[in-house]
Amino acid sequence: MTAKQVLISAGIMGILSVGIGAFGAHGLETTLTNNGKLDTFETAVKYQFYHTLALLLLGVLMLNYDQRYFGYAAIAFIGGIIVFSGSLYTLSLTNISVLGAITPIGGLGFILGWLYLILGVSKSL
Repeated sequence: MTAKQVLISAGIMGILSVGIGAFGAHGLETTLTNNGKLDTFETAVKYQFYHTLALLLLGVLMLNYDQRYFGYAAIAFIGGIIVFSGSLYTLSLTNISVLGAITPIGGLGFILGWLYLILGVSKSL
């Protein structure tokens, strides 16, 4: 991924984080409360936002350092957001508990993203 792609992805994920979080707090509160999943939904939003900030950091690093590990980290973070947060959003709204089984795969994406970030920094600085 290029720095431009990563920064645009961070912007998109940031917009989605705010929009989904606001919609969950205001438009879905009854459904989430009835499903007993308000905390689960909030966790999904938090992790999406944390890793959106990580994408932003990666994009800035990529403007200054040509390191392939940063691109790998971005892909891992984006995949982690989609799988981790996406599965928790879906679980929160549908109460289909089997979706919780794929959430750790997204968590692994986050861990790999941070590992690639460490590798990229160690090779660049």
